[in-house]
Amino acid sequence: MRRNEKEIKDKEIIKEILIKSNICRIALHDEEFPYIIPMNFGYFKNTLYFHCAKEGKKIDLIKKNNKVGFEIEQSHEILKDKKSCKWTTKYRSIIGFGKIAIINDFNEKVRGLDILMTHHGKKENIYNEKAVNSVVILKLKIEGLTSKQSGEY
Repeated sequence: MRRNEKEIKDKEIIKEILIKSNICRIALHDEEFPYIIPMNFGYFKNTLYFHCAKEGKKIDLIKKNNKVGFEIEQSHEILKDKKSCKWTTKYRSIIGFGKIAIINDFNEKVRGLDILMTHHGKKENIYNEKAVNSVVILKLKIEGLTSKQSGEY
């Protein structure tokens, strides 16, 4: 990291960013250029959980190469100034990588959905079997990350 003074090393702050954030952007390998997808997610024990349709471009790309990058930002705010060169951004973010797995097992999907729902504030859930069977859960095991902030928190 070029700006060492902005790096977040405190594991509790990193965990807070993971818990309080709502959107994760996943970068997949797609031949000549990366393919990036914003998705809502759930976080639990160094793992990110997503849900999606059983078919589509992201599923095809994951089947070809399950190594992914990801980006999460907890918050951002443009800080304005009268002088253009004094504008800046206040933020906290995480950039990382890992391997993503496609989960089709019914019970594992329910567990993933519970993690997603809990992450977004709903703790007790009842799922329609047909709805669960119509999706897959993507499970991204975090292998490495860096975290950064600018501004006072």
